Amino acid sequence: MTYRIRVSLLLLGCLVVLALLALLMLYIAARHVPGFYREAMEIPQGKLEKGSDRMLRQAAALESAVNKEEHWEVLVTAEEINGWLAVDLEKNHPNALPATIRDPRVTIDKNGITVACRFEQDGTRSILSLTIAPSVPEPNVVALRIVRARVGLLPVPLGKVLDRISKMARKMQLHLEWRRGGDDPVALLSLPDSEDDGRIVRIETIRLGDGEIYIAGTTKREEP
Repeated sequence: MTYRIRVSLLLLGCLVVLALLALLMLYIAARHVPGFYREAMEIPQGKLEKGSDRMLRQAAALESAVNKEEHWEVLVTAEEINGWLAVDLEKNHPNALPATIRDPRVTIDKNGITVACRFEQDGTRSILSLTIAPSVPEPNVVALRIVRARVGLLPVPLGKVLDRISKMARKMQLHLEWRRGGDDPVALLSLPDSEDDGRIVRIETIRLGDGEIYIAGTTKREEP
């Protein structure tokens, strides 16, 4: 075997090893589990059930307040949302999510809401996550800034995410307009001002805090 052939085989072997290492790193990155998600999945069942109960009470109280002519507000915690996702959604709405998605959980801070879930398809298992930053630039217009989407640690092309949001808006019969917020796409969702019974319901504030989301608005009656 000539020197040139030996060198070529050595280089080829090195390239193969590097390719295998790259694939291994991609596999590890794709299988990465966010810390908040791991912690959320370890919450005891009893605590999840209490959070779910609080979430349902919050929803009932909000519905009652919105039905009256007054200012209304609600403060929902990530713990309550995760409890509802783990208990009530799974028990009473088993077909709400696609079969490929399981165990959704959220974390909230002042910069955004991150939703993560298990994704299983064709033998592939990973953790999908999406971070959005909501705001209300004007009454009944909710702006959702799409901060990032990931599979494990790997970024996901946002085109599919934006298409899915657009399809969801059409299904819910909401007017959707896309804009740019710096480097991030922003979905502007226009909510209907009036209900069938003549009420004018307006969402005026969405504010994020450490582990909580605050939503406020007003309800009025249309003038005869």
